[in-house]
Amino acid sequence: MTTIEVDGLRKRFGPTLALDGMSFTVRPGHVTGFVGPNGAGKSTTMRVVLGLDTAEEGTALIGGRPYRSLSRPLSHVGALLDAAALQPSRSARDHLLWLARSQGLPARRVNEVIERTGLGTAARRRAGGFSLGMRQRLGIAAALLGDPAAIMLDEPFNGLDPEGIVWMRDLLAELAGQGRAVLVSSHLMSELQDTAARVVVVGRGRVIADTSVAELLATASGGRVTLRTSAVPEAARLLKEAGASVNALDGDALTVTGPTAEEIVALLGAHAVPFSEVSSYRASLEEAYMELTRDAVEYRATGSETGR
Repeated sequence: MTTIEVDGLRKRFGPTLALDGMSFTVRPGHVTGFVGPNGAGKSTTMRVVLGLDTAEEGTALIGGRPYRSLSRPLSHVGALLDAAALQPSRSARDHLLWLARSQGLPARRVNEVIERTGLGTAARRRAGGFSLGMRQRLGIAAALLGDPAAIMLDEPFNGLDPEGIVWMRDLLAELAGQGRAVLVSSHLMSELQDTAARVVVVGRGRVIADTSVAELLATASGGRVTLRTSAVPEAARLLKEAGASVNALDGDALTVTGPTAEEIVALLGAHAVPFSEVSSYRASLEEAYMELTRDAVEYRATGSETGR
């Protein structure tokens, strides 16, 4: 099975340290989200993996081999880094046909990816007249052209309408379900939360967190429980006596940390304290991301470092 392995990448652009020991692995069979503030090193990492930039230190391998050693590389890894990277006077079909011929791929494969990406009615139109969403679909068609075992997409949700976002979500799930290694960079945390199984959070050119989405959300949620009760003082007293940390919200709400929701229900029930809601708090991926990258964002804001 093909993996994308990034190990100890260091890269400078003049005085700017863009990558500072970047290391992670994208494994087959699920979508890995790749997130971080602007300038955190996401695009540079992808460019190094694809041989478009050269790192001073470290390795970037696809299926155990550097990109430049791959014969017919589109059959190993498909990528979308810039939806505008095309000849605008060519039709969508001719753009894909040119890529296919460069890789020794049959013309029927062009027809297959055009159909898969919903470009059928626009295939013979000049790509220069496409909207951003249509260019994204064309770039994804190019990434799928060689039926690769690894896929890398940089901000693939950009420019897509709601129907296109649903389509993209389903496509990513399908690609992962087929056993491919899928790396997706995006600023749309809500889409990654619904799509990615793992997430690599980066800042200042290095990995801050590399974990499953479920584990990251559980950590960010912090075991908090929301309690709504008409007997706030009595409920707070009982919970504090039981060792819980209790914070008052507005109105009849409390945030409780320590006991589980089930334990809170049992405690209040045993003392006949009324309540209308006891629910475990679930943080969003956006909240978890903001907490993890707070220092990286502040660091960027000082102007001390700018990367790609």
